[in-house]
Amino acid sequence: MASVFIGGSRAISRLNPIIRERSDDLMHRGCVILIGDANGADRMVQQYFADQGYRDIVVYCMSRCRNNVGDWPIKKVESVSKTKGFAYYAAKDLAMAQDANCGVMLWDGASNGTLNIIQNLIGSDKKVLVYLSATKSFVKLNDQPDLESLLLQCDPREIAVAQSHRGRSGASCPRHPNCLSPPSVS
Repeated sequence: MASVFIGGSRAISRLNPIIRERSDDLMHRGCVILIGDANGADRMVQQYFADQGYRDIVVYCMSRCRNNVGDWPIKKVESVSKTKGFAYYAAKDLAMAQDANCGVMLWDGASNGTLNIIQNLIGSDKKVLVYLSATKSFVKLNDQPDLESLLLQCDPREIAVAQSHRGRSGASCPRHPNCLSPPSVS
């Protein structure tokens, strides 16, 4: 069965009909959902799946699981960084990106963590369906040019900040070590 990494920006905390419809489709297809334990999009999506009684969920956590609304199985991830920050939590996101067949990301156009996940999935030749909150629509990304096109719809200042965080994290995707380099956004 397909495993789908669902995640997104902590700033996104409301589940609108478009996101519910996509989530319902994943449940209908019997996908295994890989999700993190952060507040915001992770917790919101967890709550929706729990309310629907969906059980094919694995929650990825670091040393302590912050949110597991449905009391689903957990997968603990270790980080080489012991300081809680971007690099620490990026290890968990990278593990989910490696384990998933594809991703569904809920992005506010500014979250550096969500952009990092999108880049890791694309860099591992995995498709990503990105919900862009500014347009309230989904965009399918198959490759780096698709991502670059999406980034042109975002505030260049927000993208520059997100890319600077990614560059400092020291994280990289396993198959393409350079995939975390900033895409051109001219």
